[in-house]
Amino acid sequence: MIRVLLVDDEELARVRLRGLVEDCPQPKSVVVGEVGNSTQALVWLQSQHCDLMLLDIHMPGRDGVQLAAELRQRPQAPAIVFVTAHAEHALKAFDVEAVDYLTKPVRRERLHAALQRVAQRLALALPAAAPPAQAEPVVVVSDRGRIVRVPVSEVLYLKAELKYVTLRTADHTYVLDDALSDLEQRLGNRFIRVHRNALVARRAVRALERRAIAGSDEEGGESWAVRVAPVDEWLAVSRRQATAVREALVAAGL
Repeated sequence: MIRVLLVDDEELARVRLRGLVEDCPQPKSVVVGEVGNSTQALVWLQSQHCDLMLLDIHMPGRDGVQLAAELRQRPQAPAIVFVTAHAEHALKAFDVEAVDYLTKPVRRERLHAALQRVAQRLALALPAAAPPAQAEPVVVVSDRGRIVRVPVSEVLYLKAELKYVTLRTADHTYVLDDALSDLEQRLGNRFIRVHRNALVARRAVRALERRAIAGSDEEGGESWAVRVAPVDEWLAVSRRQATAVREALVAAGL
């Protein structure tokens, strides 16, 4: 909501402006104060705050342009929209970076357009909002008739077996209908393919060594395998993937 201070030595002009401001549907604006000259405006600003000053130019004492020039030197000065019966001061008004210049009698549409310009300027002056935190990615599984959202950060490995894919966490084993290749694309480089039937979370790999292990591609049943923590299980690494797995683990400092 835009907080507005009216500065005009004519009471009837302030009454009309108040009605026009509060009649504006968007942006929502409220008149928070009224004063009759520049000196009173400065006194008001010592203890209160406004976002916008609707400022007359011809007033007793210091005129509106002089007041705007002084406010321009202050940090966090309010935006200025001049409201005057005299059109000849428009150039001076924009020299002091006024947002708009309205001539009396003020039309509702023109004031509303000026308020929209003020809202745009105030939005640009705000510090950039921090980007929203991204939600933790999950894998959705069906487990005994209920739907479970498993955070990807908890997944240790996925292994294709017959028509299904087994998803392993430290505490549970789930069965998925998804294709392993689809899961590989969705999970990205957090996981590494160690075998045509297995993806392992990089963070879960603790060792790569040759072992006698079921599912080995090599004669004698011995092949490269990775140890998956914290479950301390070994998964076979195919000959085709061995070099890529080794390079990935070396790059990760393992």
